[in-house]
Amino acid sequence: MSKFALNEIRDNKGARVHAKCIGRGIGSGKGKTSGRGGKGQTARSGVSLNGFAGGQTPLYRLMPKRGFKNPTRRRTYEIDFFKINRFVDKDNVKRIDIEYLVKNKYCKNGDYISLLSNGECKHPVEICVNHASAAAKSKLESCGGKLIVE
Repeated sequence: MSKFALNEIRDNKGARVHAKCIGRGIGSGKGKTSGRGGKGQTARSGVSLNGFAGGQTPLYRLMPKRGFKNPTRRRTYEIDFFKINRFVDKDNVKRIDIEYLVKNKYCKNGDYISLLSNGECKHPVEICVNHASAAAKSKLESCGGKLIVE
């Protein structure tokens, strides 16, 4: 095992790279224009040339616009009797409303809840939703449940 002295410890070659000293005279190699070439847009600070196509119309402006994002859109969630039966079997609830659905992380507050008639109504529960189909309403009332549409 060879001995070493503290004054002989060095970093690996290339571990530390010295910063280039720019703008310090022609003889430095990075003087005058500081490696930015001549005059013009790219010689200035704050240049952003993403999408610039040399003066012709850029590709993103040649492509047609597609679609529309409605900023005031309300997300709609459907709830059917399969899900209602699962909720009642799991928690033995008598009322299913937006607070219950938010608490069980089915939807977020302010979302639009719609009742569909898929499945079979097995439990007489009170359901509070924003919209319900006519078939779902008749199914729930024939089972002994109550529908509240807000």
